[in-house]
Amino acid sequence: MKVNKNIYSHGILMLASLIILMPFFLTLSTAFKSLPEVMTLEFKWLPESLRISNFTETLDLAPWGRYYMNTIVLVVMVLGVQIVTISLAAYAFARLHFKGKNALFLLFLVQMMIPAQSLIVPNYMTLSSLRLLDTILSIGVVYFASAYGVFLMRQAFKAVPMVLEDAARMEGCGSLGFILRILLPLSKPSLIAFSLVSLTHHWNEFFWPIIVTDTPKSRPLTVGLAMLTQATESSPEWTLTAAATLIIIAPLFISFLLFQKQFIDSFISSGIKG
Repeated sequence: MKVNKNIYSHGILMLASLIILMPFFLTLSTAFKSLPEVMTLEFKWLPESLRISNFTETLDLAPWGRYYMNTIVLVVMVLGVQIVTISLAAYAFARLHFKGKNALFLLFLVQMMIPAQSLIVPNYMTLSSLRLLDTILSIGVVYFASAYGVFLMRQAFKAVPMVLEDAARMEGCGSLGFILRILLPLSKPSLIAFSLVSLTHHWNEFFWPIIVTDTPKSRPLTVGLAMLTQATESSPEWTLTAAATLIIIAPLFISFLLFQKQFIDSFISSGIKG
């Protein structure tokens, strides 16, 4: 009976995986087809012949090198600042004692319940007054603090025994040294899990970047794809759009294939600590 239950559960998981992966398979197939194959009423999963020229044509239509550089700078900048802010805030909420700490932490978590779209107008006006629009900084600055990251790291820091902090204090280690030498290394799974979430989210971020960017000098990959799609609206080039989509998601997809064990282990470990 137990074997049958395992078969059913694995079957359901495989079916769900196929449904989730179906858009990816469709994009992959379209990227290697000719436009007449895509526009025909007779749908086929496999292309008649692999058209590599779709990718070369796509690369010629937009400055993808610039878009890639902007995106890499953006995600690295945001993650670097976030690690600093969430670590310091998590230490304050997990290890320090001050009046109203729990109430302040509860108010801090309310940020997770506020839709990001509701803050677009004040954020845009603030950046406009600071003359930061159409820069990579204007995209990333609104994400420098993360309530989710603070919550995740707070739970990890609280799991570290107080005896380690007492021993560090006796050896003359200050708060910053304790965070860098003990808390962060012991909270590595949670830190990796958050880093993966942050990198993936900001690599794929679209709504806010398209509002604050106007020129290729600061556009990330997602906005570049939108500009390509808009340029071909009069005669939709679905094959080129699919090829551009694969170009954008390739780094994340390859990274997951190479490090999927480390990815899964970090999420499992951070979940157990939380």
